[in-house]
Amino acid sequence: MTRFALTLEYDGRPFMGWQHQDHGPSVQQAVEEAIKKITQQDIRVFAAGRTDAGVHALGMRAHFDLETKLTPFRLMEGLNAGLRPHPVAVLNLDIVDDEWHARFACIGRRYVYKIINRRAPLTLDKGQSWQVVRPLDAGAMHAAAQELVGEHDFTTFRSAHCQAQSPVKTLDSISVTRFGEEIEVEVAARSFLHHQVRSIVGCLKLVGEGNWTRGDLRQALQAKDRDALGFNAPPDGLYFVDAIYPQVEEKSETE
Repeated sequence: MTRFALTLEYDGRPFMGWQHQDHGPSVQQAVEEAIKKITQQDIRVFAAGRTDAGVHALGMRAHFDLETKLTPFRLMEGLNAGLRPHPVAVLNLDIVDDEWHARFACIGRRYVYKIINRRAPLTLDKGQSWQVVRPLDAGAMHAAAQELVGEHDFTTFRSAHCQAQSPVKTLDSISVTRFGEEIEVEVAARSFLHHQVRSIVGCLKLVGEGNWTRGDLRQALQAKDRDALGFNAPPDGLYFVDAIYPQVEEKSETE
């Protein structure tokens, strides 16, 4: 039995999220079905994170165990062929140690949320960014976001359906940067609560519009109450960017 680690890119719009769901398709299901097409084996795939319905990924890490004589390169080519026409791509695939686990070995995760700040309707970015029509002050958003850096009780920014044992999380960094009409909110932490990033972005949008101050964001955090949340951003602009591990885990290179 060989353990393979893969890096995935996907458009989250057709899916109910990463994890298997009874009420719709998932990214996990699509990948597992692609594996079965070329190996005839029922395989479970484990990911570094569980993205929600409509959330995208640029570098999701995952792993699975498989009995095969295929090289990593041939297996990757077969998976990409088997994934069609789903908007999912295997960017990289390698053999790793049996002890390596995409979720439990991960020591850091990074998300980016994309906002398009303009009045004209979205065309190319529709469904892949959040359009905010009113002008946003990205500098004010960045300054206010620093209130959330460090260890805090994030109950206010936690979904009522969150299954985490504790609302206490440590955010390593948050930045808000404008690139023309696009604003990117980048958040890094070891792990996140359900809807945490979207809840943070929703409140930062209020700051950018001038409806909230940095103090209002601080008070919302200190309230430790979901009712204190200002707004929950839609999934459209959220991307799982990458997962961080303590050391390079690959044992062999792809061809």
